[in-house]
Amino acid sequence: MTQAPVTSSRAHEPAPETPDLSEGWDEQRGRLRKELRRFDVLLFLICTLVGLDTIGSVAAQGPQGLTWMAILALFFFLPYGLLVAELGSAFPVQGGPYVWTRLAFGRLTAGLNQILYWISNPVWVGGSLCIIALTTWEEFFTPLPGLWKYAAGLVFIWGGALAVVQSVRVGKWVPIAGAIARIVLLGFFLVSVVVFALQNGVHALPASEFTPTYAGFVALVPVLIFNYVGFELPSSAAEEMRNPRRDIPLAILRSGLASLLLYGGPILGILFVLPSERIGSLGGFIDACKAVFTVYGGSIAADGTVTLTGAGAVLGGIAAAGLIIGLLTSGVTWAMGAHRAQAVACADGAGPAWLGTISEKHGTPVRVNLLSAVLASILLVVALNLTEGDGEKYFAAGLGLTICTTFISYVITFPSLLVLRRKYPDTPRPYAVPGGRAGAWTVTVLATCLVAFTVVVLIWPGFGVGWFGTEGSAADSLPEAFAGQRLAYTLSQVVPLLVIAAIGLVFYAMGAKTRRTKS
Repeated sequence: MTQAPVTSSRAHEPAPETPDLSEGWDEQRGRLRKELRRFDVLLFLICTLVGLDTIGSVAAQGPQGLTWMAILALFFFLPYGLLVAELGSAFPVQGGPYVWTRLAFGRLTAGLNQILYWISNPVWVGGSLCIIALTTWEEFFTPLPGLWKYAAGLVFIWGGALAVVQSVRVGKWVPIAGAIARIVLLGFFLVSVVVFALQNGVHALPASEFTPTYAGFVALVPVLIFNYVGFELPSSAAEEMRNPRRDIPLAILRSGLASLLLYGGPILGILFVLPSERIGSLGGFIDACKAVFTVYGGSIAADGTVTLTGAGAVLGGIAAAGLIIGLLTSGVTWAMGAHRAQAVACADGAGPAWLGTISEKHGTPVRVNLLSAVLASILLVVALNLTEGDGEKYFAAGLGLTICTTFISYVITFPSLLVLRRKYPDTPRPYAVPGGRAGAWTVTVLATCLVAFTVVVLIWPGFGVGWFGTEGSAADSLPEAFAGQRLAYTLSQVVPLLVIAAIGLVFYAMGAKTRRTKS
């Protein structure tokens, strides 16, 4: 069953199957605008899935990164896509993941879960995205000494915030531009790799290096699965789509195939161009771009130092700008989804009602957007001070925390599929996971267990390495910037998680008045 496309510019009435939330959200619903078409959703997902901040992290693990990428595509990416396609098409309600968990497990669980999901965005924007953008600027343009680094970081954060608050009619062009920037940048990089290979040859990749190991899996599973997530984000704006029941499953299928190609090619290119010992998790993609662009003008010294000149410098600058735009649009696109879900949660009584307000002018949750930008700014300033400007340490801690908060929320969200099949068996499902009950259990168990395991290895890197005869040392799994500092790294993950949980409880307490009104 599919719904006919809605031609009205505003979403005045919920669909007949829309679950009842609160009177507070019903009041806000009429301010939404149905502006997202199928093609918009597709590019939205490409911008969401193809993150440029983790390509170097995967390449840093060598050729086995591609092997594990293929394995996880089968055992995580596919089940996860099938799971979200059913939930998104069966319950096409604004707030997506929050509403699914709310219907399955109640408002308290859903509210705490949503805090983790939402707050991962300011952590990500003020953390790994910002530091890669700053590093790229310094590599290709000019150094950012002292306060200039803070100023540039704040411009990056608030530039994204300005884009997020715009109406969906305007704001949707950000993920569209981001998707196009990714396709152009990564496509040009691959063409340049071919030209570089013809002129200079490439590094041999022995077949033995593609052999998967457990130590490699533990190191790679967080960033690989993080590369694969984001399918649920358009569902957070479901009531701003023309036809979510039809468009969500189709967009998931097409964007999933596109993301595999857009990830695999550049990672292979980096491995061909750079010696394994020179691939860093932060600068791997940046260094590879500089190296291949020497074919247009420039040179590589014996110690590996790259100097770009002439056309090489010009094209390098253009590519650097494209990379920064790609990073910015990643944060914006995730924010567009996560912030909408948080606004629904607050309007529903799982948070302060004032954060659940949708702007009449823009049709977006402006207050949540601005609060997120403030949190990202605070994180940027605090983290740069705590790490004394150490970009690698800041990047490792920020990316780890981003993945950890997001994946803990998934541990709750994914089982919603099984619960909602039982609680709402008669809800129309335009798309359903194939295989009946067994199929639903299979995709849920695979997706949930893999994200749960990822949380464990993020908090305790190297978990299981050296056990039962496996090779390697658990200490080697720590991020390079935290070598020999396991306690410091673990605290960089656990302490913020405890703070976020406390924020969730405070938010829920602040939603008491809304819940009383509802009852």
